Amino acid sequence: MTHDFDERLARLGVLLPSPPKPLYNYVPALVSGNHVHVAGQLSFEDGALRHRGRLGDGATLEDAREAARLCGLNILAHVRNACGGTLNRVTHCLRMTGYVNSMPDCTEQPAAMDGCSNLMVEIFGERGRHVRTCVGVSSLPFNGVIVVEAVFEIVPGVVAP
Repeated sequence: MTHDFDERLARLGVLLPSPPKPLYNYVPALVSGNHVHVAGQLSFEDGALRHRGRLGDGATLEDAREAARLCGLNILAHVRNACGGTLNRVTHCLRMTGYVNSMPDCTEQPAAMDGCSNLMVEIFGERGRHVRTCVGVSSLPFNGVIVVEAVFEIVPGVVAP
């Protein structure tokens, strides 16, 4: 059964951003065999970090969920780029790891990460369900609220430059 995830994006009115460029010495996405590994993504939008602060001190749970969704959009932009301009090579979102900038007594990190996980299910259906880890950390680059990294299984094919 063939799935048209690009068409689903359009039908849902979800626009993927241009993939954010790395700010340091790493590659944002790497294809290895039939997997795409996406480096940790912050909630960048149009070149600016949209969500800052610590969950429980300056950032609400809703802020963190929105930030996680934006991280997910950036992840998908990198996956699409790595797959030659389409998400239709994706067979499964396998794993996500979320790092939430949060206060020591905060326990809402998994609820924040749902902003990204829900997006994957919205786009890929059951193929978007994944294993995940989500932890609280004492700080993140640029005082971002959340960083999310991911691994996707894809149909092997032409790799983007």
